Amino acid sequence: MMDDADGRPRALLLYYTFTGQALRVLEAAGEVFRERGWEVQKARIEFNDPRFGERFSRFPMRHAVFDLLSVLPAQLRRSTAEIQTPDELRNGNYDLICIGSSTWWLTMNMPMRTFLRSDEARKLLAGTPFAAFTVCRRYWRNNFRLVRKLGEKQGGRYVGGVHFEYLGGQIASGLSMISYFRSGRYRDRYFGVPIPATNVQPYQLEQTRNFARALADRLVKTPEPHPSRLS
Repeated sequence: MMDDADGRPRALLLYYTFTGQALRVLEAAGEVFRERGWEVQKARIEFNDPRFGERFSRFPMRHAVFDLLSVLPAQLRRSTAEIQTPDELRNGNYDLICIGSSTWWLTMNMPMRTFLRSDEARKLLAGTPFAAFTVCRRYWRNNFRLVRKLGEKQGGRYVGGVHFEYLGGQIASGLSMISYFRSGRYRDRYFGVPIPATNVQPYQLEQTRNFARALADRLVKTPEPHPSRLS
């Protein structure tokens, strides 16, 4: 472990989020690390690509369905985009990188994919443990797999991860998501159709805390006994 000047391990919560769900999950993990005495920093990736950034600069969305469809061709091509990264990525070494990645159209969102393919990601992750935290309406697997694949390709050491699906089946969860994107509020019905709660649920945040506790226990080494106590 590479402790900071006062002897504490350091964790970085690295994320891109539009609705805030990836951040909610990371902050639940961050609570645990702080309770264990870690220094915790947050680093948000900004999506400022001129093709899409304006649509994703406001919430709720003005035209939810069309705005979401606008990124579909680029997502299918696994394209990268223009992003902006914060100083926390460049301000020192970390003992753990927690990567929060929301899912867009069956795979990793464009801003996070852009970062994890960058030289800046290589400098940040090389030789450093990292964990994946992915949130998704339904199909999380490709996103989760790519966080690990790209992180390891940049020299990071994968130490585990958690993933969450929103409540409801394919159609019901889709209606809930569109309703939330359009209104910014939780509703019981959409166009008269009953819909389940959307986004990350409290029990999933508790699962995240349990994962973070186990991860912290694995990464923080137990001090070696003093030689005088071995006799």
